[in-house]
Amino acid sequence: MTSSPYAQLNALTEPASNWRAVFGWRRVRTVTIICALFVLLFSFGWPGAMWHLVARVFGVGLALLLAFGLFEQWPRRLPSWMARWALQVVAVGATVPLALFLAFVLSNAPDAPPFWKTARLEGFMTFTFLGMLVAPWTALAALLRQREAKVEKQANDFELERSEMARQALDARMRLLTAQAQPHFLFNTLANVQALVEAGSPRAPRLLQSLTEYLRAAVPRLDGTANTLGQELELVRAYLELMQMRMPDRLAFALHVAPAVHVLRCQPMTLLTLVENAVQHGIDPSEEGGRIDVHAELLDGGRCRLRVVDTGVGLQASGGGLGTGLAALRERLLWAYGGSATLSLIEVRPHGVEARIEFSEKP
Repeated sequence: MTSSPYAQLNALTEPASNWRAVFGWRRVRTVTIICALFVLLFSFGWPGAMWHLVARVFGVGLALLLAFGLFEQWPRRLPSWMARWALQVVAVGATVPLALFLAFVLSNAPDAPPFWKTARLEGFMTFTFLGMLVAPWTALAALLRQREAKVEKQANDFELERSEMARQALDARMRLLTAQAQPHFLFNTLANVQALVEAGSPRAPRLLQSLTEYLRAAVPRLDGTANTLGQELELVRAYLELMQMRMPDRLAFALHVAPAVHVLRCQPMTLLTLVENAVQHGIDPSEEGGRIDVHAELLDGGRCRLRVVDTGVGLQASGGGLGTGLAALRERLLWAYGGSATLSLIEVRPHGVEARIEFSEKP
């Protein structure tokens, strides 16, 4: 059940620690405006000097401002049954007659009788009535506005904290997905090397050397942080060279790269996953082998298009859907770019597959 605004003011029970806030610009401006209206109201028919009226009204206004700020700061702790906002409102209301009484006493002539024995008592009562009518409600309105500002600040802080936690969760999810892709790729590559070693192929030592050089360059980039597309293309070329050593008569490849795309940022193993999928599910199952063409181009609007086209067995022979690697890649793209990135598979005639990714450099 929603509580009333008065009950919600109990949230202000912790006093402010900055005394400069007592004379904050908003508070001084509000008191100045109200005092100016009082001076204007009583200036018509005022019998004495005008500066007496100004000094009296603004002096009382300053006293009320001090009372409001004093009980905002003191005492530091209140009993559980006492709300600070109520203490401030009561203090402001009680200060009105006290401050006016002091103002009338100080403005009394030395040889004149006390003001309460003269016609000035009527003026004191009028000032007190209007002050008691306006001051507590003004204080209550200021407290409500203060509470609204505090709630708004807390909401903004909560939203910032929520956004930061969401960013950290996204980063952790991205690292997890990338970590899942790393062993998948490395184990496949090592299995290819093992097959050559077991077959006694003379290409095995050279392939192991190439693999060592490849891993020396690749492993530092597989930590989940964003690579440039130029770095990703280097990994793709090294991977294809390794695969070409394993099946030299069955794999040909070419990279078609626009000069402007090298500096673009992309998620690690984005293009590499497409190429590995083309080798594993397109070229490797084919008796004749095939060709892989890698295209990287920059589109209008700052979008980048990556295409991996193979002449392998095609979608039907390879299962027609996304494998584990491509499914994980699609999820990584979703987390990294939201709905702005797309991954699609297109059948190529007479046989083969085109895997296409489009994304914006700044998701």
